[in-house]
Amino acid sequence: MLRQLAFGGGVSVCNIAIHALVMALIVPVARSMGARKGPHPSLVLIGVMSATVSVLMVAHAVEVMVWALAYGMVDIVAPGTNLVYFAFVNYTTLGYGDVLPTARWQLLGPITAMNGVLLFGWSTAVIFEVLRKTMELSTPGGAKRSKARR
Repeated sequence: MLRQLAFGGGVSVCNIAIHALVMALIVPVARSMGARKGPHPSLVLIGVMSATVSVLMVAHAVEVMVWALAYGMVDIVAPGTNLVYFAFVNYTTLGYGDVLPTARWQLLGPITAMNGVLLFGWSTAVIFEVLRKTMELSTPGGAKRSKARR
């Protein structure tokens, strides 16, 4: 059990690092894009939010690939099983149950799910913050109100 926890924890930390890197890129870019003044603030909002969510979806897909790679390293399922599918099912907590891990690595599924839930929650918080900041900065007088609050 300790081996599973250590291995799963290592993969989780790798994914947390990937997510942190993406967040470090998204937030300043979204903030600068949201601060642009234009005749149609709603179009700025749509553009910033679409880009933010798209980048986060790519980040989550990369994190699923990291789990699939990790699964391949420990032969968690029978040969010929689609590891990416298995990783997506675990990461998203979908849990079809049509692919089962070997008994010696069965804790990796729940660890993957825990990692996915935490990273989806983090993404949700960032999406909300980008939305809030973009709306604040793109509306008339919003940048002045933002500076006054600091």
